[in-house]
Amino acid sequence: MARAGLTPDRVTLAGAELADEVGLDHVTMSAVARRLGVKDASLYVHVRGLEDLRGRIALLAADEKTIRIAEATAGQAGKDALMAFANVWRAYAHDHPGRYTATQIPTQIDPELAARAPGPRRAVELTYSMLRAYALAEPDLTDAVRLVRSTLHGFVSLEAAGGFAHARPAEDSWARCLDALHSLLEHWPAPREGDPS
Repeated sequence: MARAGLTPDRVTLAGAELADEVGLDHVTMSAVARRLGVKDASLYVHVRGLEDLRGRIALLAADEKTIRIAEATAGQAGKDALMAFANVWRAYAHDHPGRYTATQIPTQIDPELAARAPGPRRAVELTYSMLRAYALAEPDLTDAVRLVRSTLHGFVSLEAAGGFAHARPAEDSWARCLDALHSLLEHWPAPREGDPS
């Protein structure tokens, strides 16, 4: 019977798979229940509702993406680490569009659940670690983290939305964007007048 063995993790995975197939916005508790072959009410024993499910999907995705990035960047530094980091980011967004979306939108996540999930913390640690070779001090380091995240997220989001209809392949532009990002990180601008040190 489909109901047997239903757990929060199983409900979350079903929601994540559905999000990848139809988009996070189209995931409903009813759709997840149908996927699992159970009545809607059965899900509420394991997750509190749609917002809780979305938070769980976000944590699952953060864990998955972080593990992939950690494996790809292990032993790498500088441009090699940046390329590996960025390429895994993009590949995860392509492979799991619904899960990726869940990691990029504000979601109310159970504080106890979030405290036990290593993905979000590890993602921040990996990003700062990847940038260590560029020898940036605060506040430049935080600005660089925000630049990297904005660049990668902006590119993959536009790509997913069909925003690159030009004849030049997106793959070529991606490679050049990463070259430019590396060059900027290596030649970080001096602080602006009045910026806190």
